[in-house]
Amino acid sequence: MPLNRIVLYVRDLEATVTFYERHFGFRAHRDDGDRIVELVSSAGGASLMLHPAAKGQKSGQSTVKLVFDVEDVEAFAARGAKDGLEFGALHRADGYAFANARDPSGNPISISSRAFRKNELTVG
Repeated sequence: MPLNRIVLYVRDLEATVTFYERHFGFRAHRDDGDRIVELVSSAGGASLMLHPAAKGQKSGQSTVKLVFDVEDVEAFAARGAKDGLEFGALHRADGYAFANARDPSGNPISISSRAFRKNELTVG
């Protein structure tokens, strides 16, 4: 069974919508009377369901990190920096690179080239 939706609890709904639209190519879908905004990616994959956080919910404390597959982590991070998205240090591990940041509600995100690494078990 595929994973199709991920719920993110956010403090600033509009800032978070703008963040994922600007930096990761999502587009917002809103239903009248629904407080959840669904972000759909033109590249496919899971949708992000942005849900307003409860007043007592702590911001940015999570056991989940969103990871976006990008072939060139350095180039993506450099483009993001020009548009106000600051990533931490570039890390390299086992044939791929990744860098971390947070969305406007403090949710951890990462860009990673892991999906594009050469699998040593592949024949040919």
